[in-house]
Amino acid sequence: MAMALKHVAFPVPDRWCVHGYYTLCPYAPDDSGRIVIAGADLDRDLAEVIILSAEGDVLDRFGRVTPTASFWHTGLWQSWSPDARFIYYQSGSLQSPRITRHELATGRQVTMEGDVEGVPPSGEPAISCSHGLLYAAGYGDGQYKPQQAPVPFQARDRHGMSQLGFDPPHEQLVLSTQQILDRHPQRDRLLEADREIRSRLGKDDGLTLMTYCVRWNQVGSRFLFYFGNHCVVKDRGEPRLAYVFTADRDMKDIHLALDLSFGRRGVHWGWQPDNEHLIGYGPHPDDPGRSCLAEVRYDGTGYRMLSEHHSGGHPSVSPADRDLIVTDEGTTAGGAVLFISRSTGAELARVALPKFVGDREPAGRNAQRICHHPVFSHDGTRVLFNTLPGREAVLGELALPEGKLP
Repeated sequence: MAMALKHVAFPVPDRWCVHGYYTLCPYAPDDSGRIVIAGADLDRDLAEVIILSAEGDVLDRFGRVTPTASFWHTGLWQSWSPDARFIYYQSGSLQSPRITRHELATGRQVTMEGDVEGVPPSGEPAISCSHGLLYAAGYGDGQYKPQQAPVPFQARDRHGMSQLGFDPPHEQLVLSTQQILDRHPQRDRLLEADREIRSRLGKDDGLTLMTYCVRWNQVGSRFLFYFGNHCVVKDRGEPRLAYVFTADRDMKDIHLALDLSFGRRGVHWGWQPDNEHLIGYGPHPDDPGRSCLAEVRYDGTGYRMLSEHHSGGHPSVSPADRDLIVTDEGTTAGGAVLFISRSTGAELARVALPKFVGDREPAGRNAQRICHHPVFSHDGTRVLFNTLPGREAVLGELALPEGKLP
């Protein structure tokens, strides 16, 4: 039977709090124990970045941003610079994205046009996709809203992978969605599906292709990104398309690592601490229509199942113990963070957590539910996650002395 674990909570008065996505470490890179999160004032509909001490005390707070649907999932995508001098965060809207760089010592801020899901651990420049395209396709509320896309979906040569930085402020599209489609190993099959959509929905329509979900490894030497039509509404009749590519910082060494399209299951891929292998939920070796916890090398070789666990949660590997995997799942009563052995695939321990308000989890991205998104500290001795014990979400932390389960 799996071990039950206890955790501590870090409540911030009158704030609905969430850390950034689990592939970004919210703990400061200078070993100070500080944690960067975001908090929303539900009564005033305003969000800010908050710096917590290792004990959960508020050390600093800044920013004044109107929350979007994205906030209730990943906050403001707040992240540290490699020297812990700056915090970067989203400060615009899904249609008019802005990113702000805040200097902690002086409070000086610089804001520029652009979108980013965290700055890489190696620092600027960052690589970004358009977060607003995801939400315009239906991610967040299940509604297809092409008029709200920051760039038209079918203008595939105008969106894709952009590079941005602050010294001086710049943003430049460096690899378009159209260029990826032109070079794609399944180009002909994708074009056939594209023609089918146009035949039904009109000559100016087509597959809702985009790039999304840039995720860096822990040294910032490589990143992964998705190409496909993430969570596009089902009534458009598009096949689910999700291809995971990896690239080096210069985008000269690009590989198709995973095919999760046309009926092949899988979600939530990120990097392992060796900075070469990815972990996530992918097709079961015996039935691609089912999923399992799996790993693959960045170049697409060595795919293998690690566990039959198939929650579709958010897995990552401990930097202190390569056998220890943390992930999460939803249950009928709430949710849980659980630990799985890499070598045996067995569940080792779990902590049951509140995940939503009411008697069932509401759909979409909103203040009535959260994803736990468990994330290891840099040294693997702590795991941070989101909980929703009442009206306001609260960060929780689990201690792992010497990186081991208690």
